[in-house]
Amino acid sequence: MSDQLGNLDVSRETIERLKHYEALLLKWNPKINLVSRATLDQIWERHILDSAQIFRQSDQQTTSWLDIGSGGGFPGMVLAILSKQLAPDRMTTLVESDQRKCAFLRTVARETECKVQILSERVEKLTPINADVLTARALADLSKLLEFANLHLSKTGTCLFLKGVNWKKEVQAAQDSWRFEYEAIKSETSDEAVILRINRIEHV
Repeated sequence: MSDQLGNLDVSRETIERLKHYEALLLKWNPKINLVSRATLDQIWERHILDSAQIFRQSDQQTTSWLDIGSGGGFPGMVLAILSKQLAPDRMTTLVESDQRKCAFLRTVARETECKVQILSERVEKLTPINADVLTARALADLSKLLEFANLHLSKTGTCLFLKGVNWKKEVQAAQDSWRFEYEAIKSETSDEAVILRINRIEHV
């Protein structure tokens, strides 16, 4: 039996894992502020579906996925849970410097039994990872994200960044220091947001 998750067909087991993640987030959030309290009654729409839409933007054969500044796990943990069913050979790596958030992420990973590595470190201090895909949500402006991508993305890799209403200004500002190809893909969950797919990053 399958269920719809946005435009993805996933198993009932995958939906249950995501619901378990949602329940854990509600349990932990009062102590460590994983997401804004104003969005707690919209976790599925504002956070889970928003993260899940990224999954379709990558080749399912990619084996190394890096999510930076993972926070409460959006989008990285959602992507790891989806990969358990849809891309079982993929290793998803989540990078988060806050130890308490890492403890939460490890709990989710253990209880949902997904294939994920959690690194408690600042992104800029990591040994280069050479990832096929690099994602981030609400971490930094695009210029800073491209610095991180330049460190950790493979030469043929792809960035997928969730960006809001100011995405065009961020692209223009980043073009002062970086050369890159990009495509703005309309968000399925917000009229003002896009997924920026970025390749061929070079410092000017």
